Amino acid sequence: MAILVTGGAGYIGSHTVAELLERGEEVVVIDNLLTGHREALLGGKLYEGDLRDKVTLNKLFSENKIDAVIHFAASSLVGESMKDPVKYYDNNVYGTQCLLEAMQQAGVDKIVFSSTAATYGEPEKVPIEETDRTEPANVYGETKLTMERMMAWFDKVLGIKYVALRYFNAAGAHASGKIGEDHRPESHLIPLVLQTALKQRESIAVFGDDYPTEDGTCVRDYIHVSDLADAHVRAVNYLRSGSASNIFNLGNGLGFSVKQVIETAKKVTGLDIPVVIQERRAGDPAVLVASSDKARSVLGWNPQHADVEGIIQSAWNWHSANPQGYGE
Repeated sequence: MAILVTGGAGYIGSHTVAELLERGEEVVVIDNLLTGHREALLGGKLYEGDLRDKVTLNKLFSENKIDAVIHFAASSLVGESMKDPVKYYDNNVYGTQCLLEAMQQAGVDKIVFSSTAATYGEPEKVPIEETDRTEPANVYGETKLTMERMMAWFDKVLGIKYVALRYFNAAGAHASGKIGEDHRPESHLIPLVLQTALKQRESIAVFGDDYPTEDGTCVRDYIHVSDLADAHVRAVNYLRSGSASNIFNLGNGLGFSVKQVIETAKKVTGLDIPVVIQERRAGDPAVLVASSDKARSVLGWNPQHADVEGIIQSAWNWHSANPQGYGE
């Protein structure tokens, strides 16, 4: 029996494929390669296609014995979602509907879903817990929450069990150095900082230094991508054991400010990283830190890369060896 990974050629998807392969799982991947990279796949059987293409999806399910699905395929840029909501509802929500429909027809009843901390919006308290209010502040977060609600109804009505993993800032790269983070355009802080160290950018922009935090810059919870991959595999095994549908936060429970990340990157690289302070961005909460107590106790998940210096070092190993990303 195989595990289907949608969006498996993407950043977190490819690391999860690698984790599954290391554990001896048979892996099938579907990815339209619009943002993913064929070179990021260390194995598995790839179907190049879109979840909204029902012919390709049904072919995939008919040609493979799928035991469970790990669902990453989605558009995920907050700024873009506020300019093009049609794209986000079509790709994220309708794409998930097509996937669940194909699963139902094929008799596949387990799905682990890549959700997001953006479902919470402005947090009521820190650290954020799974039972806290969900009030997304952007279209991206709203589509992910809609996908969660869709899965809850598919469970109640059709018996398709799901785990939604709401995670925070994915970072770092695989220990082998073979795969890492290559988004185009790049929007994540750590790779942007490292691109500045590599002189691919003149400076790194810090959006606001007047927040009510220790050094005035936003504080975020950074989680190593390999720890995320481990959590997805644990969630599949949780469903395989017959457990009920569930939602888990994934984070280190530790917050690091933008300035701390930049200073740590200077230390790791030994290079100068020019900084430009700009105005705050609308909708940026001062602090976003997760409580992962539930994932630790229920899934037995224990992040192995809690130290931000280690996370940045693994990312630097990838970026310095692959300054132009994949296929260059």
